[in-house]
This record gives sequence, C-alpha cells and structure tokens, in this order.
Amino acid sequence: MLKLQEVRFAYKVNGKGYAVTSAGSVSNSRITLDVYDDGEVFRAFLKTKSEIEIVKLSAVFEYDFDDDDRIFLNGYQSWTDSYEHTINDTEHGLDHVPAGLNDKYAFAAYGDYSFVKYIRRRGRLHGFSYGYIRDAYGNFDFIGSLNENSGFTVIKTDTAGNTVTVEKDCSGLFVSDSYDGLQIYMGSGSETKVFDRYFELMNISPSHEKPIFGYTSWYRHYQDINERCLLADLEGVRNSDLNADVFQIDDGYQTAVGDWLSVDMSKFPDGMKPLAERISAEGMTPGLWLAPFVCEERSEMFEKHPEWLLRDENGQPVRAGCNWSNQYALDIYNTELRAYLHDVFCTVTGEWGFGLLKLDFLYAVCILPRRDKTRGRVMADAMDFLREISGGAKILGCGVPLASAFGTVDYCRIGTDVTPEWDGQDYMKLFHRERPSTRLSILNSVFRRQLSGRAFINDTDVYILRDTENTMSLQRRRTLAEINAMCGGVLFNSDNMSVYGEAQTEMLGAIKSLNGAKVLSAVLDGSRLIIAAEKDGRSFVRVYAV
Repeated sequence: MLKLQEVRFAYKVNGKGYAVTSAGSVSNSRITLDVYDDGEVFRAFLKTKSEIEIVKLSAVFEYDFDDDDRIFLNGYQSWTDSYEHTINDTEHGLDHVPAGLNDKYAFAAYGDYSFVKYIRRRGRLHGFSYGYIRDAYGNFDFIGSLNENSGFTVIKTDTAGNTVTVEKDCSGLFVSDSYDGLQIYMGSGSETKVFDRYFELMNISPSHEKPIFGYTSWYRHYQDINERCLLADLEGVRNSDLNADVFQIDDGYQTAVGDWLSVDMSKFPDGMKPLAERISAEGMTPGLWLAPFVCEERSEMFEKHPEWLLRDENGQPVRAGCNWSNQYALDIYNTELRAYLHDVFCTVTGEWGFGLLKLDFLYAVCILPRRDKTRGRVMADAMDFLREISGGAKILGCGVPLASAFGTVDYCRIGTDVTPEWDGQDYMKLFHRERPSTRLSILNSVFRRQLSGRAFINDTDVYILRDTENTMSLQRRRTLAEINAMCGGVLFNSDNMSVYGEAQTEMLGAIKSLNGAKVLSAVLDGSRLIIAAEKDGRSFVRVYAV
C-alpha cells in the first residue's frame, strides 16, 4: 500500500522563490495548498490570491517493495516502450547520445527527454498517467491520475529508497486563482478491479466499438503508393477470407506532409474520392492517414504559412522529429490553422468519403507548454478539436500521450511501429525509446492490453505474414500475429494476401481462432513471455520467446 510521506510545492512571486513541504494542508498570506486523502483518491490542489508561477508540485509516498515485485509505468506516448520491470531494472534517456546527433535528428522531440530527468540507477523508473506494482501472487497496487487535462502526471519509483513519487508536469505555469493539481486514484486488488475502478472514477464508459479487421498500405509500400498498387491489394483483400472491415491508405498520397488537399496526381490521377468509393463498394470502410499537427520543411504550408508553426521562446520553429524532410510542430491555437484543418477534415470525410481517420504524430502539438497551459492541457484541447472536426468519422489515434486519448478516440495505437527485423535496425537501439521494433510493439500490446474496451479499442499495429521483404522467422511472425489477436481490437494486415502460401494461410486461421480471447495474466520472465488466457470457456497458456 502507498502511504503519503509529504507534498512538495515550490513557486515564484515576481521572480522570488518559495517552497512548502507538508503532509497536510497549508495556508499562508499568498497561497493555500489543500491536501485531501480518503484512502482511495488523493488530491493536492492550489488556491492563490495573486498570480504565481509554479515551479514544482509533487507528492512522495512510502512503499515497501519486495524482490519479486513487477513494476509497470505507462510510457509517455503511443510508441514509448511500456512493459513490466523488475525492481532492479534501469532505463535510459538520451544522455549517452552525442549532442550533435540529438540536434540533427531531434530525437528528444519524440518523447519526454526535454522535461523529465532520466536517472540511470536500479529501480529509478518513471512513467506517465498510470501504473502499478504487481506482487508474485497477482495482486495489483495501482496508481493513476484522474486529471491529465490539467497537466501530465509523472510517476517515479525509487525501489532502493522504497518510495513512489507523483509529480505534475506544470513547471512554468502561471496561475492567478486556483489550480487542480494532483488528483490520484490509488487502489489495490485484482487487475480487473483496479482498472475498472480507475476508468469509473474518470467517468469514462466502456467502449462500444466493435473490433475491426483490415488492411493498411504502410508496411507493404510505405510512401511508395499509387492507385494501381492499392487496387491490386484491394483485390487481394477481397479474394481472401479475412472479411475485412477497413482498407486504410497510409502516408504517400499527398505531395507533402501538411499539404493534405494537394494530392499527388502522378500517383492518383483521379484523386482520392474514386478510390474511397471503390473501397466502399467492396463493403469496407475507407481509411486515410493524416498527421494534422505537423508539416514538413518542403511543404507549401511551411513556406507560405510560417505563422502557423509552433515557436519556442526565441521565436524559432519547433522541430517534431526527423521524419520526411524534417517535420515541424504546428500551433493549434492559431485560428487560421484551425480553419485550414477544419476544411481538410470536411473535404476528406464529406467530399472524398473516408470513414476512418488514422491521426498520427499527435504528440507534436504539446511539445512545448504555454504560459497559461500545461502540455496536458494543450493536448486535451487538441484532442477535443480533432473530435469536433472529425465529421462523424471514426478516429484512430497514434503517436499520442495515451491518457489524452482516453474516451476521445475510437481506436488508439498502444505500441511502436513494427518492423520486418524483429527488434528493429541495430543502430536504432542506441537512441530513443520510441524507435520502431516488433519486439517492443509486442511487449506494449501485452502490458497495455487493459486499456482495450475501457479507454478505446487497442490498435496493436499490423501483423506481417509474408515471406518477402521480411527477415522474421515464421515463429516470430506467428508470435506477432497471435499477440495482436489476443491483446487488441484493431487487427490489420499489410500484405498482398493473394500470394499467401500454406504457412500463411494456416497462421491466418490461428489468428482468427485467438481473436476475442481474454488475457488473464502475463509474465515477462527474462526472454520468455508467458500468457494465460481463455476463450469460449477454455483456458490455455502460451509461452513466447521475446
């Protein structure tokens, strides 16, 4: 059980610093720090009589860690590695990467590296929004933020010091009246009990979306798509027995990232509407990929609308990573940008006819906090805006801080991109936690499985069964497919299924037989992943090498 040790609050008034440390409520002539704990919900919130700048707000809890405990702390965004750790595990940031490489490739933009300090010591782990400590008997001590829209909550463990700290990402926020700081659910019990109670306290009803099967173009063609090859793949899906619900067109149809209505006519001479109509005629929902909060350097948007770019304190545009010709974050509070995105979504859904939107690289919008808004508040505003302009289309979120997507999207990616190399390219292992990796995608799918049906329907990314352009063994391809089938509700393929051989056809049957299974428990024991599950009243155990 977690026991409050102290609350730490630091702030500035006219540049002068003050600090408060207390296990209970405190009041002085400037501020009131209210601390409330009913044994289930802990709160620490502020009232102020004049404007203050928050420097820090955190709460430290005592926790007696056992040697056999496993710790799960949710990673910053969809792609951040997130799985159970032992109490002696460490985590790495980007301190070991040369500054020149960090600057060139903007690795820090993908994650939390610019605002969370990584401490490479045993048991010094951190995550965002929710997490738990699971004992050897399967009991969960859960901790989860109930108000991420007021600022992301960083959860930190120090297993040697037997403490768990929750810290609000609100440094630099100016407040002139009140601030709903920490609001934390702390529960103990079974996995089902604590996760159900967590979402109940957030007033998020269970998702009623049905699982979907389908195809996405990305892992077969990447950006090299055109009308001809997509129609060939559509024919392959139609001739298979997949009974697909969705056929999604990914990156590559537009002339540049950001210029969403500028279709590359050399690839799609008839535009996008006829293709969407053809997909609909096959009984599938047409899906389309967009990255609404970034533009690339070679886009017309970057050249003609520099006022739409998010800028740092020095007035420089903010890079959001190194994809394409370098991507830059956009300012969601710019009214002209909002009008443009509204027009894009109206065109894509109303005119072109796409019924599912995969919205990617969403983290970019909240890379920087504002004077009056935390990163969590910016992300919440952005997600509300996307829902507002979606035109009734289903939303599949990706590259997003997960708590901001709770209850706001229909489907959500909960792991990194898969790759045909099992654990990604070797050099990428040296860099950020958001790197593409089939192995990490599988682990994220397993240890974020509890979100599916509660927060949204989990997108575990694709399974790849083909023999070509794939270095994974058949066993590893089967592992990916089976985990995706058991842990998610978006089961997408990225192959031309018309060329499947006997092995692929058999694995496709195994996928279908496992879809809808309920995972009862998962244990990562070194390189072994042990899954206990049930389906149709039958219990079974699978052991995978990861």
